[in-house]
Amino acid sequence: MDNRQAIGSWLSGPRAAMEDAGADFGYRGEQLGLPEQGPGSIARPGRRIGALAVDWGLCVLIAYGLITGGYTRATPNWALLVFFVLSVLTVGTVGVTPGKRLFGIRVVSVDTGRVAPLRALTRTILLCLAIPALIWDRDGRGLHDRVAKTVETRI
Repeated sequence: MDNRQAIGSWLSGPRAAMEDAGADFGYRGEQLGLPEQGPGSIARPGRRIGALAVDWGLCVLIAYGLITGGYTRATPNWALLVFFVLSVLTVGTVGVTPGKRLFGIRVVSVDTGRVAPLRALTRTILLCLAIPALIWDRDGRGLHDRVAKTVETRI
């Protein structure tokens, strides 16, 4: 292997380097029985981050307008509380938050397809802690999704 190939595989990341060495990881979601592309496939990180940004912005506006009455700055604690309630209620009932709906994402259970309220509660508690959301598996699911046995898929 010449230097350009070595640098190219290094810049592409460990997954690409291992695939060049002959390891077959398959596509994201293959282990879960999900399609590679299109509806039902695992939502990409860009969509998920965009949906989270929309949901967080909406929660900050709600906290500012309803809780503080618009007279004082909404603290992140109030916005986090609104985010918690919004996420538990919407994911636990219809499987989407407003931001997820806007970006074409649905949270589904790996086992049954429908997220039970207890799973939505567990997922949201871990998501609000932030650290589990930053640890992803090879399918692109955060630790909060792994513990709750859920996955974010495209609609």
